[in-house]
Amino acid sequence: MTIQVNDAIPSSKVKTIVAGEAQEVDTAELFASGKSVIFGLPGAFTPTCSKAHLPGFVVNADTIKDKGVKRIVCMSVNDAFVMGAWAESSNASEITMLADGNCDFSKALGLDFDGSGFGMGQRCKRFAAIVDNGTVTHVFVEGPGEFEVSSAEHVLKSL
Repeated sequence: MTIQVNDAIPSSKVKTIVAGEAQEVDTAELFASGKSVIFGLPGAFTPTCSKAHLPGFVVNADTIKDKGVKRIVCMSVNDAFVMGAWAESSNASEITMLADGNCDFSKALGLDFDGSGFGMGQRCKRFAAIVDNGTVTHVFVEGPGEFEVSSAEHVLKSL
Protein backbone atom coordinates (compact mmCIF):
# COMPACT_ATOMS: atom_id res chain seq x y z
CA MET A 1 0.00 0.00 0.00
CA THR A 2 1.25 3.49 -0.87
CA ILE A 3 2.33 5.67 2.05
CA GLN A 4 -0.40 8.07 3.15
CA VAL A 5 -0.72 11.26 5.17
CA ASN A 6 -0.31 10.52 8.92
CA ASP A 7 1.80 7.39 8.24
CA ALA A 8 5.22 7.08 9.83
CA ILE A 9 8.21 6.90 7.52
CA PRO A 10 9.23 3.22 7.48
CA SER A 11 12.63 2.06 8.62
CA SER A 12 14.82 0.98 5.74
CA LYS A 13 18.56 0.90 5.16
CA VAL A 14 19.81 3.15 2.37
CA LYS A 15 23.17 4.69 1.53
CA THR A 16 24.52 8.19 1.15
CA ILE A 17 27.96 9.57 0.37
CA VAL A 18 29.81 11.36 3.15
CA ALA A 19 33.33 12.62 2.45
CA GLY A 20 33.59 10.31 -0.56
CA GLU A 21 32.56 7.18 1.35
CA ALA A 22 29.25 5.30 1.23
CA GLN A 23 27.53 5.29 4.63
CA GLU A 24 24.42 3.41 5.68
CA VAL A 25 21.48 5.46 6.90
CA ASP A 26 18.24 4.31 8.52
CA THR A 27 15.34 6.23 6.96
CA ALA A 28 13.24 6.27 10.15
CA GLU A 29 16.15 7.86 12.02
CA LEU A 30 16.91 10.33 9.22
CA PHE A 31 13.36 11.69 9.21
CA ALA A 32 12.70 11.36 12.98
CA SER A 33 13.22 15.00 13.92
CA GLY A 34 12.32 18.24 12.25
CA LYS A 35 10.59 18.96 8.98
CA SER A 36 11.90 17.35 5.79
CA VAL A 37 11.02 17.26 2.14
CA ILE A 38 11.78 14.06 0.28
CA PHE A 39 11.40 13.56 -3.43
CA GLY A 40 11.88 10.30 -5.23
CA LEU A 41 12.45 9.66 -8.88
CA PRO A 42 13.07 6.80 -11.30
CA GLY A 43 16.77 7.34 -11.90
CA ALA A 44 19.77 9.61 -11.60
CA PHE A 45 20.95 11.18 -14.86
CA THR A 46 17.65 10.37 -16.63
CA PRO A 47 15.99 13.12 -18.71
CA THR A 48 13.14 14.53 -16.58
CA CYS A 49 14.99 13.80 -13.35
CA SER A 50 18.11 15.69 -14.49
CA LYS A 51 16.51 18.48 -16.49
CA ALA A 52 13.60 19.39 -14.20
CA HIS A 53 13.03 17.44 -10.99
CA LEU A 54 16.40 17.72 -9.20
CA PRO A 55 17.18 21.20 -10.63
CA GLY A 56 13.89 22.55 -9.26
CA PHE A 57 14.89 21.56 -5.75
CA VAL A 58 18.45 22.84 -6.23
CA VAL A 59 17.19 26.27 -7.34
CA ASN A 60 14.53 26.44 -4.61
CA ALA A 61 16.56 24.92 -1.73
CA ASP A 62 16.98 28.19 0.18
CA THR A 63 13.31 29.12 -0.21
CA ILE A 64 12.24 25.66 0.96
CA LYS A 65 14.56 25.84 3.97
CA ASP A 66 13.28 29.33 4.77
CA LYS A 67 9.87 27.65 5.29
CA GLY A 68 11.27 25.67 8.23
CA VAL A 69 12.51 22.61 6.36
CA LYS A 70 15.57 21.07 8.01
CA ARG A 71 16.58 18.81 5.14
CA ILE A 72 15.76 18.19 1.50
CA VAL A 73 16.27 14.60 0.42
CA CYS A 74 16.46 13.15 -3.10
CA MET A 75 16.02 9.39 -3.35
CA SER A 76 16.45 7.05 -6.29
CA VAL A 77 17.08 3.38 -6.97
CA ASN A 78 20.74 3.87 -7.79
CA ASP A 79 23.96 3.16 -5.92
CA ALA A 80 25.49 5.72 -3.55
CA PHE A 81 28.36 6.57 -5.89
CA VAL A 82 26.00 7.36 -8.78
CA MET A 83 23.91 9.55 -6.46
CA GLY A 84 27.09 11.29 -5.25
CA ALA A 85 28.28 11.95 -8.81
CA TRP A 86 24.83 13.22 -9.77
CA ALA A 87 24.78 15.60 -6.80
CA GLU A 88 28.21 16.90 -7.73
CA SER A 89 27.37 17.40 -11.40
CA SER A 90 24.08 19.11 -10.48
CA ASN A 91 25.44 21.47 -7.79
CA ALA A 92 23.11 19.77 -5.31
CA SER A 93 25.21 20.35 -2.18
CA GLU A 94 22.13 21.48 -0.21
CA ILE A 95 20.34 18.19 -0.89
CA THR A 96 20.88 14.86 0.84
CA MET A 97 21.15 12.18 -1.83
CA LEU A 98 19.84 8.75 -0.79
CA ALA A 99 20.70 5.62 -2.73
CA ASP A 100 17.95 3.00 -2.49
CA GLY A 101 20.10 0.52 -4.40
CA ASN A 102 17.93 -2.54 -3.79
CA CYS A 103 14.60 -0.67 -4.01
CA ASP A 104 13.85 -1.61 -0.37
CA PHE A 105 12.80 1.88 0.75
CA SER A 106 10.72 2.44 -2.39
CA LYS A 107 8.93 -0.86 -1.71
CA ALA A 108 8.41 0.04 1.96
CA LEU A 109 6.78 3.29 0.81
CA GLY A 110 4.63 1.40 -1.71
CA LEU A 111 6.13 3.55 -4.44
CA ASP A 112 8.07 0.99 -6.46
CA PHE A 113 7.34 -0.04 -10.03
CA ASP A 114 8.74 -2.50 -12.52
CA GLY A 115 10.67 -0.62 -15.19
CA SER A 116 11.97 -3.79 -16.84
CA GLY A 117 10.18 -2.89 -20.06
CA PHE A 118 12.54 0.11 -20.30
CA GLY A 119 15.62 -1.87 -19.23
CA MET A 120 15.60 -0.23 -15.79
CA GLY A 121 14.51 -3.06 -13.45
CA GLN A 122 12.78 -2.11 -10.20
CA ARG A 123 12.48 1.65 -9.73
CA CYS A 124 10.83 4.31 -7.60
CA LYS A 125 7.77 6.19 -8.79
CA ARG A 126 8.15 9.95 -9.08
CA PHE A 127 6.86 11.52 -5.87
CA ALA A 128 7.43 14.13 -3.19
CA ALA A 129 6.41 14.21 0.46
CA ILE A 130 6.64 16.50 3.43
CA VAL A 131 7.60 14.74 6.64
CA ASP A 132 7.38 16.30 10.10
CA ASN A 133 9.08 14.47 12.97
CA GLY A 134 8.84 11.15 11.15
CA THR A 135 5.20 11.50 10.08
CA VAL A 136 4.04 12.20 6.54
CA THR A 137 1.96 15.40 6.38
CA HIS A 138 1.69 15.65 2.57
CA VAL A 139 2.35 13.17 -0.21
CA PHE A 140 2.31 13.85 -3.94
CA VAL A 141 2.59 10.87 -6.31
CA GLU A 142 2.86 11.33 -10.05
CA GLY A 143 1.02 9.22 -12.59
CA PRO A 144 3.10 7.38 -15.21
CA GLY A 145 5.05 9.82 -17.37
CA GLU A 146 3.83 12.86 -15.41
CA PHE A 147 5.81 15.59 -13.67
CA GLU A 148 3.78 18.23 -11.87
CA VAL A 149 2.71 17.50 -8.29
CA SER A 150 6.17 16.38 -7.15
CA SER A 151 7.94 19.50 -8.40
CA ALA A 152 9.70 21.84 -6.00
CA GLU A 153 7.30 24.61 -6.95
CA HIS A 154 4.25 22.49 -6.10
CA VAL A 155 5.78 21.33 -2.80
CA LEU A 156 6.54 24.97 -1.87
CA LYS A 157 2.83 25.77 -2.07
CA SER A 158 2.14 23.19 0.65
CA LEU A 159 4.83 24.33 3.10
